[in-house]
Amino acid sequence: MTDQGRRWYDDEAGPLVRLYAMTSGRARAGGGETFDLMTVVHGSPRPERGPVLSPEESEIHRLCTPRPRPVADIASDAGLPLAVVRVLLGNLLEAGLVRVSPPVPAAQLPDPRILKRVIDGLRAL
Repeated sequence: MTDQGRRWYDDEAGPLVRLYAMTSGRARAGGGETFDLMTVVHGSPRPERGPVLSPEESEIHRLCTPRPRPVADIASDAGLPLAVVRVLLGNLLEAGLVRVSPPVPAAQLPDPRILKRVIDGLRAL
């Protein structure tokens, strides 16, 4: 095996952490919670003597604390794969640091024709 094949880091990025190391080898969130892309996550204030969080968990908590955010936005802004974010959100949920709201079902969204009429009416002004 060449020296190039043994390298597990990038000279510019530094040492890399394998994704399974961030999630303790888990591929699914604990507690049976499934996080849809549009599930809205609400951060709760972190108590002084709260659980010790990984840097990734701290970043996710920081991203969703000022205002609720969908899982897809959290993953994008944290720069982490969606699967990792889902597992880490499960950890935060179990610790009581976040709460989740399911996305609004499509049947409860306004009729697109009504929205188009409103937009057309606003443009006419």
